[in-house]
Amino acid sequence: DFMEKHGNDNLWFYTIKASKLYTEAAVDESNEIYLVFGKETKGLPEELTAAHFDHSVRMPMLNDIRSLNLSNTVAIAVYETLRQGGFEGMKTDGEKLASMQ
Repeated sequence: DFMEKHGNDNLWFYTIKASKLYTEAAVDESNEIYLVFGKETKGLPEELTAAHFDHSVRMPMLNDIRSLNLSNTVAIAVYETLRQGGFEGMKTDGEKLASMQ
């Protein structure tokens, strides 16, 4: 249902089977962005990521690690997307510590 409605939208698929790194995703901020993740145990269906090869990305892994925890992967992906958008609408300046005032 989701793909029927949003199949031509700005979708990014996170999979261990992609060759492009998540930092290489050129996010288009002019439209809504959808970050798509699969089950922690199985990931996304291979036919889905193959059909969207140019928008499939991966995170670097150590050789003996299969994958990151899904919640960690989502957090990293969201903040990378926000970073590419210049953290628009977010507080980016820190508050001074009391000892530094």
